[in-house]
Amino acid sequence: MKKNLNKKYNHLEIEKDRYHQWVKSGLFKANANATSPTFSIILPPPNITGLLHLGHAWDGTIQDLLIRYKRLQGFNTLFLPGIDHAGIATQVKVAQRIKEEQKLNLQQLGKNKFLQQVWKWKDEYAQNIRRQWAKIGLALDYSHEVFTLDENVKQAVSEVFVKLYKEGLIYQGKKIVNWDPELKTAISNIEVKYHETKGKMYYLKYILNNSSEFITVATTRPETMFADQCLVVNSKDKRYHHVIGKMVVNPANKMLIKVIADDYVDINFGTGAMKCTPAHDANDYEIALRHNLAMPTCIKIDGTMNELAPSYLNKDRMICRKQLIEQLTKENLVVKVEDHLHQVGYSERTNAIIEPYLSQQWFIKMEPLVKTIIAKQKDEKTKIVFHPVLFEQQLLQWLNNMQDWCISRQLWWGHTIPVWYHKKTNNIYVDTKPPTPINDYVQDSDVLDTWFSSALWPFVTLGWSEKTVDLQKYYPTAVLVTAYDILFFWVARMMIMGWKFTNQKPFTNVLIHGLIRDKQGRKMSKSLNNGIDPIDIVEKYGADALRYFLVSNCAPGQDLRFSIIKVEAAWNFNNKLWNAARYVLMNIDEQFQLDDNIANHQSLLAIDQWILQELNELIIYVEQYMEKYEFVLVVKALSNFIWNKYCSWYIELNKVNLQNQEQRTNSLQTLYYVLQQIIIMVHPFIPFITEAIYEKMGYQNSILTTKFPVVKTIKKTKDATQFVNMLVEIISNIREIRKQLNLSLKLSLTIHINTTNPFFETEKNNLNSYLLQLTNSQIITISNKPLTINNKVIKIINSAVIEINVANFFNKEEQLAKLKAELVYIENEIKRSGTILSNKQFLAKAPLTKINEEKQKLEKYQKQKVLINIKIKEL
Repeated sequence: MKKNLNKKYNHLEIEKDRYHQWVKSGLFKANANATSPTFSIILPPPNITGLLHLGHAWDGTIQDLLIRYKRLQGFNTLFLPGIDHAGIATQVKVAQRIKEEQKLNLQQLGKNKFLQQVWKWKDEYAQNIRRQWAKIGLALDYSHEVFTLDENVKQAVSEVFVKLYKEGLIYQGKKIVNWDPELKTAISNIEVKYHETKGKMYYLKYILNNSSEFITVATTRPETMFADQCLVVNSKDKRYHHVIGKMVVNPANKMLIKVIADDYVDINFGTGAMKCTPAHDANDYEIALRHNLAMPTCIKIDGTMNELAPSYLNKDRMICRKQLIEQLTKENLVVKVEDHLHQVGYSERTNAIIEPYLSQQWFIKMEPLVKTIIAKQKDEKTKIVFHPVLFEQQLLQWLNNMQDWCISRQLWWGHTIPVWYHKKTNNIYVDTKPPTPINDYVQDSDVLDTWFSSALWPFVTLGWSEKTVDLQKYYPTAVLVTAYDILFFWVARMMIMGWKFTNQKPFTNVLIHGLIRDKQGRKMSKSLNNGIDPIDIVEKYGADALRYFLVSNCAPGQDLRFSIIKVEAAWNFNNKLWNAARYVLMNIDEQFQLDDNIANHQSLLAIDQWILQELNELIIYVEQYMEKYEFVLVVKALSNFIWNKYCSWYIELNKVNLQNQEQRTNSLQTLYYVLQQIIIMVHPFIPFITEAIYEKMGYQNSILTTKFPVVKTIKKTKDATQFVNMLVEIISNIREIRKQLNLSLKLSLTIHINTTNPFFETEKNNLNSYLLQLTNSQIITISNKPLTINNKVIKIINSAVIEINVANFFNKEEQLAKLKAELVYIENEIKRSGTILSNKQFLAKAPLTKINEEKQKLEKYQKQKVLINIKIKEL
């Protein structure tokens, strides 16, 4: 039935080719015809701009363990993979490659040839991404894989645009956007990275017309002065009452502009007077709308100055800034220049300083769409559940202040906008199909923001706008797993589009995790050179070790600090499990057959009953906290059971039973059964090693085809938990005595149990059967009185005192000192438990099991304190 495991755990050997076998056998394929309940996850699509990072590995691992767990529970699962075209990021990367390899820029290459190069890039990097998915072990159904520029997705995106346009929710207009002057395109907020930058604050004179009086205005961007439309002061600022409505001379171009009043101006900030440049500042733009101001631009799309600054025409805005200040200084129009540390926005892709820029773009009117989402979230029947719940509150706050969404980008790579302009009349034609005759029209040259197609991801991946079987079967999806940094840019927009176009929520739950940081808590980045390739970790420690680390060291919503030491600890855990499985398989023969009813056998020994009872409790706990997405608690419980209860104690105690032919059969059955249940439960976390062990146990099918463990009724013949706990305490203390006194295991020890607990008398022989073989000691006498000798060592256990005659190697003063030190420890624990149990918040919020556990600890410590004081008095 079984095959022996190799002596050493070798993750490279175990993980090699196993993923390919899973995929080849169709294990990950969903079955749309199945009648079992469904559980679906749509993988957040990684960009085709490069290799996956640790954040992808973390995100994917969480989703994969949920899919595998639900599959074991009998669900019809779909884990749908996809890849994002990543408009700006990909265009930048491919342009860089073309420049390096072909020495050409995009204009020299041309749009069609460029797009051919991008598609080659896509094929290359999609393969790389799939290899990484395989390395991590993601149970993806590749028959459902989607790319954001697949034809069916492009059709769906066009349909959404057209529908929103015809409902008046998409419009074209001029607004302030984040502008990348190097890429010459608008970009989204998430692509703007703010860095504290050393700059200058320039205090400039705006002289009142026909007067020597001037108003001092502070600015960090003097190059924008050529587009100034007015100065603005607060109507409540008495300093400027006399100048409101008057004209001042713009120091940059000597044009006259008016002083106006608007309550936006902070009286206490700077000089209390500000220049207003509507086309180059978002706040100035809002002031301009209120006061009907003109909105000319003085900077071109490439960041150079235009005709409004004739002396600086075609010069970069930063050069203009420097030269303008030099000129104004000569004209005595500069009051002062101060060093100024401020937040400056940089393009994530080009590192160019972002220009707030008035530009003609396509926008989605968000207010009516947002109202729907807010209403849905207030209704218990329609709301999406967030884990942790605080992120729902953050999302709603953001939705309440959501601005219209700029969805157009001045790129070549992306979803084309289904808008055409008549060449003669300039009339707009908007439809999913091109106009006829097509030669009379020119299509809008912009593409859609990548987040636009991503917002449709949960339903376009399942075949929308057709009413496909997959859409009906797997939508809404069960859970979305993502990091908090794209909560607003992606999650909110999927909610909006999901309700708008399917009249259903896109997912039932949202599980938010944090970001991975280095061991110092810094965000991983190229500039810090602290990034870590997950594949390097997989090669060195294995996918199982990386996965186990990723899900066992951080609570939902919190950041995770990478620690190679903890990855090594995860590898050690896998090694421990491997060695335990190897021990089990070494002890069974080829004819061994598992008795699934072993838990119900009448003749089970106490330790067998104990481990089966512990297994039952573990199953209940794991299911309870998996449903809450508390993976840290689940892993902690699994690790404690496997490492401590099963490997460290049950296997060791079981070695004694295996030597007894009458007990051997049940002991082997229990040993094997518990191992089987363990590897099934832990499989979602560490799939490679568990599949390997399952295979070596003689099973022909994959572990994924089995069922998650269920609680089984155990035939109890005694209080097995009490027996094992007492036995473990005695063994631990005997070993501690040997270690403290440096006593050889060859030296036989006799034990006196000072107690009033009848348990010891009843179980004396059973306890001795283990004590003799594992500690070379045995209980000789039991009474409610201590040994009447001076030369003895004592150890306090739960309801008794262990006493050992050590006439030849006893030091009374040392023993007394140890007892007193132990008493101090116990008293501190009593104080700690008392504090916890008197904490009203703890009692109100903690699970009942946790409260009872703490009460039991306190009771135990109090009993031990009494016994220690008795022994101190005796000594």
